Amino acid sequence: MKSIFILIVIFFAAFALRAQDTLISTYERQAIQNNISLKPGKSKFMLRGFFFTGFDAISRGGESESSFIGGGINPVLIYKQSDRLLFEAEFEGGYSHDGGFELGLGYANVSYVLNKYMTVRAGQFLIPFGTFTEKLHPAWINRMASAPLGFGHDGIAPSSDVGVELRGAFYTGSVKLNYQAYVINGPQLKDGSIEPEEAGMLRFGFMEDNNKNKTVGGRIGISPFSNQMLEIGFSGMTGIVGSDESVYEGVKANLYAIDLSFVKNLNFMKSIIDIKAQYNYSKVGDALYEDEDGESYTFDNKSDGYYGQLSIRPSLLENKLLRKLEIVGRYSELQTPEGALWEQNPTQVSVGLNYWMDWRTVIKMGYQSTDGIGDHDSGATTTENLFYLRWAMGF
Repeated sequence: MKSIFILIVIFFAAFALRAQDTLISTYERQAIQNNISLKPGKSKFMLRGFFFTGFDAISRGGESESSFIGGGINPVLIYKQSDRLLFEAEFEGGYSHDGGFELGLGYANVSYVLNKYMTVRAGQFLIPFGTFTEKLHPAWINRMASAPLGFGHDGIAPSSDVGVELRGAFYTGSVKLNYQAYVINGPQLKDGSIEPEEAGMLRFGFMEDNNKNKTVGGRIGISPFSNQMLEIGFSGMTGIVGSDESVYEGVKANLYAIDLSFVKNLNFMKSIIDIKAQYNYSKVGDALYEDEDGESYTFDNKSDGYYGQLSIRPSLLENKLLRKLEIVGRYSELQTPEGALWEQNPTQVSVGLNYWMDWRTVIKMGYQSTDGIGDHDSGATTTENLFYLRWAMGF
C-alpha cells in the first residue's frame, strides 16, 4: 500500500511539472510570435493631483454671506506602460450647493512619444489655448482663489475637449520653441432653445460633436532667452459651432489668444518676480436668435478679455519666515457682445498674501472685488466683494 501511495505522488508530481513546462513553452512561443520581450516591464503607476479647502465671505447687492468651503479634491492618475506610452486622467470631486458630493472627469488621454521632438496624444485633454487652463488652473499653482474673468463657466476661453493632438519642443540656436496642434470636436453654439438668455454663447467641453465639421487649432510658444525666463505664446482655433440640420449649421467661430510668462530673480530685492498675462478674443459668425417673447434679434457676437498678474516672493532672504511669503495682485477684464442678453463688461481686482509651507503647499489669504457683474433677468449690474482664505496642497 505504501508503495502504491508513493507511485501516485510521483505520477502527479511529474504530471504537474510537465503541465508547467507546457504552459511556459506556450507563453514563450506566443511572446516570440508577437515580438514581446520576456524581460521585466517598465510600467509604473503614479497618483498626483491637488486638494483645497478654505473660507469665503461674500457681499453682493447689499447682501452678505460667509461659509467654509468644503474640501475639493482633484486626483490625477498616471500610468506609464513604457518609456514611450503614457496614460493620464484627472477626476474632479467636490460638494455641490445642495450638499451632495459630485465627481466628474476633467480629462483622460493616452500619449505616445514618437521621438524627442514629437508626442501624440488622444482622448480628452486640456486645450492649450494660452496657458492658464492647461498649466495654471490647479488650486496650489493658481496664485489667487479664482480664475480670471473669461475662464470657466460663461467664459470665452475653451477648457477641455476630445480629439487628437501633436506636441513637442525644439531649439533654434538659443531660442526654444514649443508647439501644440490639435483636431477636436470643438465648441458648440447655444441657440437659446434651452436658455434664451444665453443665446449666442459658446459651450465648451461637450463630449459629443454637434456637426460633421471638426475644430482645428494650436499654440506656439517662444522662449527667446537661453535661461527661458520669458515665454510668449500665440494660440488660435477655428471651426463650425452650429448644429447640423439647423438654421445655425454654417455658423463658424474663430478664437485667438496671446499669453506671456516672465520669471526672474531680482538680486537687489533678494526676490523672485513672476508675471503672467493672457489676452483672449472670440468672434462667432452672424446669426438670428429669438428672445423669450419670440422676437428675433441679432448682434455682433464678438468678445474679448484679458488678465495680468504680478507676484513677488523674497525667496533669497535669510529670514525663514519672510522668504515663505508671497505678495500677489491681479487685474482682469471681460467685454461681451453689445446687444446680447448676456451682455456684461465686468472688471476684477484681486490682491493676496500667500504663505508657502513647502514648494507645493500654500495658505492663501486675499481680497477680490468684481464690478459690473451682469444679471440676465434684470439687466442690472452689481459689485461683488470677496474675502477668502484657502489652504491648497499638490500631491
